[in-house]
Parts: sequence; C-alpha cells; structure tokens
Amino acid sequence: MALLEIRNLHVSVEDKEILKGVNLILPAGEIHAIMGPNGSGKSTLSYTLMGHPRYRVTSGDILLNGESIVNDRPDERARKGVFLCFQYPTSIPGVTLPNYLRTVLKNVRGQEVVIKEFRKELKDTMSKLAMNEEFLKRYVNDGFSGGEKKRNEILQMALMKPRLSILDEVDSGLDIDALRIIAENLQDMRASDRSMLLITHYQRILNYLTLDRVHVFAQGRILVSGGRELAEKLEKEGYEGVLGAKT
Repeated sequence: MALLEIRNLHVSVEDKEILKGVNLILPAGEIHAIMGPNGSGKSTLSYTLMGHPRYRVTSGDILLNGESIVNDRPDERARKGVFLCFQYPTSIPGVTLPNYLRTVLKNVRGQEVVIKEFRKELKDTMSKLAMNEEFLKRYVNDGFSGGEKKRNEILQMALMKPRLSILDEVDSGLDIDALRIIAENLQDMRASDRSMLLITHYQRILNYLTLDRVHVFAQGRILVSGGRELAEKLEKEGYEGVLGAKT
C-alpha cells in the first residue's frame, strides 16, 4: 500500500502556478529521491506536503495511507506522522533544545514523557549523530552552524519517528563527515512502516543510502523516474542530458 500518494497536484503561490500536475506513489518502507534544477518546484512540493498556508492547492490530492490530508493544517499533518526537515531551519532563541524536544514528543506521543527516559533517549540519539552534550544547554538552532542545524533536524526526526519524512536538501552545506553521519542515521531509521522523500541536488548523499527510486523534477512536475542508476546518469550528463526533449 502507498504510504504517500500525490494525485495530479497543482499548486499556486500568489496566483502563480508552481506545481503543474505532480503524480507520485511512495510505498511504505521505501526511500525515494527527488532531483531537479533550481526553480523547478521541489521545495514548493515539500512545503505543500506539510501544509504551509502560502502554497495554495488549486486541484489534485495528497493521500497519507489512503486518507486525504490536503485540507489538514500543518499541526494535524504532524500528528498523523508527517515530518519536514527544513532546508533552512529556524532559530528559537529562549527555548532550550531539551525543553523544545520534550514538548514536541508530548504532542506527537499524546502523553508526557518521563524525564529520566527522555534524557537517556535524547543523549543516546545525540551520540549517534556525534552531537556534543553542550547542545543541551543551548537554545534551538540559536548560533548553530548550518551543519549543526541539519543534525538537529535529524535528531528531531529520530525521536519523533514519523511515518513520512520529507527531507528538503538536508545535505546542503554539509562537510564530508557530517554528510556521512546524517546519511548513516537516515539509513538506520529505515522501517517497513515508514517512508522518506529526499529532495536533493547531489548524488553524493545517495552513496550512503539504500535508495528505491529516483524522480527527476522539472517544469513543476515529475518528468522521469527510475532506479538509483538515474542519479548516476544525472551526475554524468546533467539535467539537460537526461531530460532532453522533455524540457
């Protein structure tokens, strides 16, 4: 069964159509990558899936486990298991990382998280991401480097265990070590009841992941799909070489 199904999705921003008929099926347990040139609509797709009010769905549907979520608010989608890893995570001065994450988990799990259990789970997950425990004293993303912000996003994802994770250029701005650590953690999070949609420009992160499908995004929709060999072909030939007459 498809965990995520996008049907002929059209989306406008300030009366300008950005998505022009997106169709996608993402089965449970799979990782799919979306690759495409700048301005093709990839980030618009990620924000639309999360329910950002600026992105207006003019037609089409978004189904999560067969249920339409196209009219759900972002918080409703989050409670149903949708998670967005932002390309540019926001800082929250005045809110410490542990307080933020404990509040998030309370809302996701529907009950208060026992402090002792929470701190152990938090520290164990931070260790896998090679995050220093000094982060526990800091405000959310406040003064974090780009790579630290991305690790913090993956930390949230690991604790929340969402059914659908949308990762918008999680690999941008990462050095080689941070890229490997984040990718290996994503690989460890694979599960039969969870899926990931990875939006990226580069094939390098895919070297660490067992990828099921690659989709090439251009002109506001998916034009070509294939296996991981498609990502390798993009690396060699570029979008023009792969898409050819389709663009």
